[in-house]
Amino acid sequence: MKAKSTVDEIRARFDADVERFSNLETGQSATMDAPLSLDLIAAAAAAASPRATRVLDIGCGAGNYTLKLLENLPGLGVTLIDLSRPMLHRAAERVSAAASGDVAAVQGDIRELDVEAAGFDIILAAAVFHHLRDDSEWLQVFSKCHRALRPGGGIWISDLVSHEDPAVQALMWRRYRTYLDMLGGPDYCDEVFGYIEKEDTPRPLTFQLDLLRRVGFARVDVLHKNGCFAAFGAIR
Repeated sequence: MKAKSTVDEIRARFDADVERFSNLETGQSATMDAPLSLDLIAAAAAAASPRATRVLDIGCGAGNYTLKLLENLPGLGVTLIDLSRPMLHRAAERVSAAASGDVAAVQGDIRELDVEAAGFDIILAAAVFHHLRDDSEWLQVFSKCHRALRPGGGIWISDLVSHEDPAVQALMWRRYRTYLDMLGGPDYCDEVFGYIEKEDTPRPLTFQLDLLRRVGFARVDVLHKNGCFAAFGAIR
Protein backbone atom coordinates (compact mmCIF):
# COMPACT_ATOMS: atom_id res chain seq x y z
CA MET A 1 0.00 0.00 0.00
CA LYS A 2 1.31 3.45 -0.89
CA ALA A 3 2.04 5.85 1.97
CA LYS A 4 -1.15 7.61 2.95
CA SER A 5 -1.73 11.15 4.18
CA THR A 6 -0.73 11.86 7.75
CA VAL A 7 -3.22 13.08 10.33
CA ASP A 8 -1.78 16.59 9.99
CA GLU A 9 -2.24 16.53 6.21
CA ILE A 10 -5.86 15.40 6.53
CA ARG A 11 -6.48 18.05 9.18
CA ALA A 12 -5.06 20.77 6.92
CA ARG A 13 -7.34 19.81 4.03
CA PHE A 14 -10.45 20.05 6.17
CA ASP A 15 -9.27 23.25 7.86
CA ALA A 16 -9.42 24.86 4.42
CA ASP A 17 -12.85 23.49 3.45
CA VAL A 18 -15.21 24.59 6.23
CA GLU A 19 -17.60 26.58 4.07
CA ARG A 20 -18.24 23.74 1.65
CA PHE A 21 -18.89 21.23 4.42
CA SER A 22 -21.29 23.61 6.16
CA ASN A 23 -23.72 22.97 3.29
CA LEU A 24 -25.05 19.45 2.78
CA GLU A 25 -25.51 19.91 -0.96
CA THR A 26 -21.91 21.05 -1.58
CA GLY A 27 -20.09 19.36 1.27
CA GLN A 28 -21.47 15.90 0.64
CA SER A 29 -21.94 16.04 -3.11
CA ALA A 30 -19.19 13.48 -3.75
CA THR A 31 -21.07 10.98 -1.59
CA MET A 32 -23.71 9.04 -3.46
CA ASP A 33 -27.19 9.39 -1.89
CA ALA A 34 -25.84 11.65 0.87
CA PRO A 35 -29.21 13.31 1.73
CA LEU A 36 -30.93 9.91 1.92
CA SER A 37 -28.24 8.47 4.20
CA LEU A 38 -28.44 11.55 6.41
CA ASP A 39 -32.21 11.19 6.77
CA LEU A 40 -32.04 7.44 7.38
CA ILE A 41 -29.33 7.66 10.03
CA ALA A 42 -31.08 10.44 11.94
CA ALA A 43 -34.40 8.61 11.80
CA ALA A 44 -32.93 5.22 12.76
CA ALA A 45 -30.91 6.65 15.64
CA ALA A 46 -34.00 8.38 17.04
CA ALA A 47 -36.21 5.32 16.53
CA ALA A 48 -33.72 2.96 18.20
CA SER A 49 -32.99 5.33 21.12
CA PRO A 50 -36.10 7.46 21.63
CA ARG A 51 -35.16 8.33 25.22
CA ALA A 52 -31.58 9.25 24.38
CA THR A 53 -30.02 12.11 26.32
CA ARG A 54 -26.47 12.30 24.92
CA VAL A 55 -24.92 11.95 21.47
CA LEU A 56 -21.27 11.70 20.45
CA ASP A 57 -20.49 12.84 16.90
CA ILE A 58 -17.10 11.46 15.79
CA GLY A 59 -15.56 13.38 12.91
CA CYS A 60 -18.45 15.81 13.13
CA GLY A 61 -17.31 18.06 10.29
CA ALA A 62 -19.57 21.10 10.22
CA GLY A 63 -22.25 19.28 12.24
CA ASN A 64 -24.73 18.19 9.57
CA TYR A 65 -25.53 14.79 11.09
CA THR A 66 -26.03 16.08 14.61
CA LEU A 67 -28.21 18.91 13.30
CA LYS A 68 -30.42 16.40 11.51
CA LEU A 69 -30.61 14.19 14.61
CA LEU A 70 -31.63 17.19 16.73
CA GLU A 71 -34.70 17.62 14.52
CA ASN A 72 -35.85 14.28 15.93
CA LEU A 73 -34.38 14.53 19.45
CA PRO A 74 -34.02 18.24 20.28
CA GLY A 75 -33.14 17.75 23.96
CA LEU A 76 -29.88 15.92 23.42
CA GLY A 77 -26.64 16.88 25.06
CA VAL A 78 -23.98 16.86 22.35
CA THR A 79 -20.25 16.07 22.26
CA LEU A 80 -18.54 16.92 18.97
CA ILE A 81 -15.14 15.52 17.99
CA ASP A 82 -13.10 16.54 14.95
CA LEU A 83 -9.47 16.85 13.89
CA SER A 84 -10.03 20.30 12.41
CA ARG A 85 -10.36 23.26 14.80
CA PRO A 86 -12.09 25.52 12.22
CA MET A 87 -14.50 22.72 11.29
CA LEU A 88 -15.19 22.00 14.96
CA HIS A 89 -15.79 25.69 15.68
CA ARG A 90 -18.34 25.90 12.87
CA ALA A 91 -20.09 22.72 14.04
CA ALA A 92 -20.30 24.03 17.61
CA GLU A 93 -21.79 27.31 16.40
CA ARG A 94 -24.43 25.61 14.27
CA VAL A 95 -25.30 22.89 16.80
CA SER A 96 -25.45 25.31 19.76
CA ALA A 97 -28.02 27.37 17.89
CA ALA A 98 -30.22 24.29 17.41
CA ALA A 99 -29.68 22.33 20.65
CA SER A 100 -31.48 22.82 23.94
CA GLY A 101 -28.94 20.61 25.74
CA ASP A 102 -25.28 21.27 26.45
CA VAL A 103 -22.74 21.21 23.61
CA ALA A 104 -19.09 20.24 24.10
CA ALA A 105 -16.47 20.47 21.33
CA VAL A 106 -13.30 18.37 21.50
CA GLN A 107 -10.49 18.65 18.98
CA GLY A 108 -8.63 15.42 18.47
CA ASP A 109 -8.27 12.00 16.89
CA ILE A 110 -10.70 9.34 18.12
CA ARG A 111 -7.79 6.87 18.12
CA GLU A 112 -6.08 8.92 20.82
CA LEU A 113 -8.88 10.50 22.84
CA ASP A 114 -10.25 9.11 26.07
CA VAL A 115 -14.02 8.71 25.74
CA GLU A 116 -16.29 8.38 28.74
CA ALA A 117 -17.38 4.78 29.31
CA ALA A 118 -21.16 4.29 29.04
CA GLY A 119 -21.48 8.03 28.55
CA PHE A 120 -23.62 8.15 25.42
CA ASP A 121 -26.86 6.81 23.99
CA ILE A 122 -26.02 7.52 20.34
CA ILE A 123 -22.78 7.70 18.40
CA LEU A 124 -22.68 9.22 14.90
CA ALA A 125 -19.70 8.62 12.60
CA ALA A 126 -20.06 10.04 9.08
CA ALA A 127 -17.22 9.82 6.54
CA VAL A 128 -14.57 9.29 9.21
CA PHE A 129 -13.72 5.62 9.73
CA HIS A 130 -12.35 5.24 6.20
CA HIS A 131 -9.28 7.06 7.55
CA LEU A 132 -8.50 4.16 9.89
CA ARG A 133 -5.55 2.13 8.68
CA ASP A 134 -4.68 -1.38 9.89
CA ASP A 135 -6.87 -3.97 11.60
CA SER A 136 -5.66 -2.97 15.05
CA GLU A 137 -6.94 0.58 14.59
CA TRP A 138 -10.36 -0.62 13.43
CA LEU A 139 -10.61 -2.97 16.40
CA GLN A 140 -9.48 -0.29 18.85
CA VAL A 141 -11.94 2.32 17.61
CA PHE A 142 -14.93 0.01 17.31
CA SER A 143 -14.21 -1.35 20.81
CA LYS A 144 -13.95 2.21 22.15
CA CYS A 145 -17.31 3.06 20.61
CA HIS A 146 -18.91 -0.02 22.18
CA ARG A 147 -17.56 0.96 25.63
CA ALA A 148 -18.75 4.54 25.20
CA LEU A 149 -22.37 3.52 24.67
CA ARG A 150 -24.86 2.80 27.39
CA PRO A 151 -26.70 -0.55 27.20
CA GLY A 152 -29.21 -0.31 24.36
CA GLY A 153 -27.33 2.59 22.76
CA GLY A 154 -26.52 2.66 19.07
CA ILE A 155 -23.74 3.63 16.69
CA TRP A 156 -24.73 4.89 13.24
CA ILE A 157 -22.19 5.07 10.45
CA SER A 158 -22.22 6.57 6.95
CA ASP A 159 -19.07 5.98 4.95
CA LEU A 160 -17.12 5.05 1.88
CA VAL A 161 -16.69 1.27 1.74
CA SER A 162 -14.66 -1.17 -0.33
CA HIS A 163 -15.56 -4.68 -1.46
CA GLU A 164 -14.09 -8.11 -0.81
CA ASP A 165 -14.09 -9.36 -4.40
CA PRO A 166 -11.69 -7.51 -6.76
CA ALA A 167 -14.09 -7.73 -9.68
CA VAL A 168 -16.91 -6.24 -7.62
CA GLN A 169 -14.56 -3.54 -6.35
CA ALA A 170 -13.63 -2.63 -9.92
CA LEU A 171 -17.31 -2.53 -10.89
CA MET A 172 -18.19 -0.21 -8.02
CA TRP A 173 -15.27 2.13 -8.78
CA ARG A 174 -16.46 2.34 -12.41
CA ARG A 175 -19.97 3.19 -11.25
CA TYR A 176 -18.60 5.83 -8.91
CA ARG A 177 -16.49 7.34 -11.68
CA THR A 178 -19.59 7.60 -13.85
CA TYR A 179 -21.44 9.37 -11.02
CA LEU A 180 -18.60 11.85 -10.43
CA ASP A 181 -18.19 12.51 -14.13
CA MET A 182 -21.89 13.35 -14.43
CA LEU A 183 -21.65 15.53 -11.32
CA GLY A 184 -18.57 17.57 -12.14
CA GLY A 185 -16.80 16.28 -15.23
CA PRO A 186 -13.55 14.34 -15.74
CA ASP A 187 -11.35 16.80 -13.82
CA TYR A 188 -13.60 16.61 -10.76
CA CYS A 189 -13.63 12.81 -11.01
CA ASP A 190 -9.83 12.73 -11.09
CA GLU A 191 -9.67 15.13 -8.12
CA VAL A 192 -11.92 12.95 -5.95
CA PHE A 193 -10.13 9.73 -6.86
CA GLY A 194 -6.84 11.50 -6.21
CA TYR A 195 -7.66 12.28 -2.60
CA ILE A 196 -9.20 8.84 -2.06
CA GLU A 197 -5.91 7.32 -3.22
CA LYS A 198 -3.90 9.67 -1.00
CA GLU A 199 -6.05 9.74 2.16
CA ASP A 200 -8.46 6.85 2.43
CA THR A 201 -8.33 3.20 3.42
CA PRO A 202 -11.97 2.05 3.36
CA ARG A 203 -12.94 -1.46 4.41
CA PRO A 204 -15.78 -3.65 3.13
CA LEU A 205 -19.19 -3.27 4.70
CA THR A 206 -19.06 -6.98 5.52
CA PHE A 207 -15.79 -6.48 7.44
CA GLN A 208 -17.31 -3.68 9.49
CA LEU A 209 -20.53 -5.51 10.28
CA ASP A 210 -18.55 -8.55 11.45
CA LEU A 211 -16.30 -6.33 13.56
CA LEU A 212 -19.26 -4.61 15.22
CA ARG A 213 -20.51 -8.02 16.31
CA ARG A 214 -17.02 -9.09 17.37
CA VAL A 215 -16.60 -6.16 19.78
CA GLY A 216 -19.94 -6.91 21.41
CA PHE A 217 -22.79 -5.21 19.58
CA ALA A 218 -25.96 -7.27 19.89
CA ARG A 219 -27.82 -6.20 16.73
CA VAL A 220 -26.49 -4.90 13.43
CA ASP A 221 -28.50 -3.31 10.62
CA VAL A 222 -27.84 -1.95 7.13
CA LEU A 223 -29.93 1.11 6.29
CA HIS A 224 -28.74 1.76 2.74
CA LYS A 225 -26.01 0.93 0.27
CA ASN A 226 -25.36 2.40 -3.16
CA GLY A 227 -22.13 1.45 -4.89
CA CYS A 228 -19.19 2.22 -2.63
CA PHE A 229 -21.19 4.09 0.03
CA ALA A 230 -23.16 2.61 2.89
CA ALA A 231 -25.22 3.67 5.90
CA PHE A 232 -25.48 1.16 8.74
CA GLY A 233 -25.55 0.81 12.49
CA ALA A 234 -25.47 -1.41 15.53
CA ILE A 235 -27.12 -1.58 18.97
CA ARG A 236 -25.20 -2.40 22.13
